[in-house]
Amino acid sequence: MKTSILILIFAFATFFVQAQEYKIVTSIESVVPMGIGRSRIIQNEEKMDTQNFTTERTDGKKSNQNEVSRKSAKISKFKETKLLNFYSATGINFQNIASNDALITAQINELIMGGWELKFVISGVESDAGAKDGTGIFITRYIFYKP
Repeated sequence: MKTSILILIFAFATFFVQAQEYKIVTSIESVVPMGIGRSRIIQNEEKMDTQNFTTERTDGKKSNQNEVSRKSAKISKFKETKLLNFYSATGINFQNIASNDALITAQINELIMGGWELKFVISGVESDAGAKDGTGIFITRYIFYKP
């Protein structure tokens, strides 16, 4: 009897430990001046099956990746929240940065209220390379976890 109860408790504990979900929310903030760039918070709204896009190599060289269509990897359902660009016509716009912080904070708080927990934050920059470049983004990925 005691063994049966322990097995049942272990089975439930294992189920709850394994029943978890992750969600990635990405913010992209443009460093293109004068509102020309596009800044957004992006949230995926579709499930993906990686097996549809995964192949195996048998000898390290032969691959059938050419049979996998990149076009079919694109999703159609996602949320976009507008953000402001880092720069205005006169340079860095601190009001835009504060506004973006408020929007990103509101998004994080909304997800936390929905049962998500912020686990990791990863960011990177592709910045303007000079007078003739005129492009650049600051990208941040927020990885959320839900048990």
